[in-house]
Amino acid sequence: MDLERIAELIAPFLANDPENPPPSSLRHRHSDAKPRVEESAVLSLTQTRAISIYIDLLLRWNSRINLTSVRQPEEIVTRHFGESLFAARHLLPGRDAPARMGTATLRPSEPGWEDKSVPKVRVIDVGSGAGFPGLPIKIWAPQAHLTLIESNQKKSTFLREVIRSLALTNVDVFTERADAFRGAKGDIVTLRAVERFDAILPVAARLVAPSGRLAVLVGEAQLNRVRELVPRLQWGDPIRLPLSASRVLIIGRNESG
Repeated sequence: MDLERIAELIAPFLANDPENPPPSSLRHRHSDAKPRVEESAVLSLTQTRAISIYIDLLLRWNSRINLTSVRQPEEIVTRHFGESLFAARHLLPGRDAPARMGTATLRPSEPGWEDKSVPKVRVIDVGSGAGFPGLPIKIWAPQAHLTLIESNQKKSTFLREVIRSLALTNVDVFTERADAFRGAKGDIVTLRAVERFDAILPVAARLVAPSGRLAVLVGEAQLNRVRELVPRLQWGDPIRLPLSASRVLIIGRNESG
């Protein structure tokens, strides 16, 4: 898929003001540019290429196994990558990679790339399916250690193929149910568009480390249910997703010590 078109479609999800996304001249920033906090975030060419490769893989695999009901490339960009990167920006503010590339010898998608000035964050994506929002969060914040929890063997195979194709490091795929996961808890745990929502949300909440956060992408109609199912988390106000009439991001913090 055309890189400029990907950047154009994602721009509203990274804009400070979603109604006024950055002009095309700001959508790709040179690697030696200085960060400007007042600007909307932008993707690097490396990140945009990674998304393009990911889309091609998703479309190819989706013809054999059911990874997503969204079939049109542009809708895949907005529904899957846009929403995921919107969540990433709210969960990991100040980590927009184009502003960090100036001193990096390796590109963020290459093995061995590391920005030592940014502390590592452990991210767990529950019910990853086709990899959203977990893998776009990894593309956004290459320093993060990501665990994708997906019990379906075929979908897990697809996730490993994306990881291999994008040369991502520090990514694990756990091919069992979330309640069987015994690894380290996450600083950030994400959940989006999963079946058996009422059963899986409390399980996801148990994977959140002290002072960690649970980020849930849902429809507005589910907000009360989210708070009812996990009352022990301190839930913030829902944040409406760009280009959506009803979908929101809501983040709960684990205040336990």
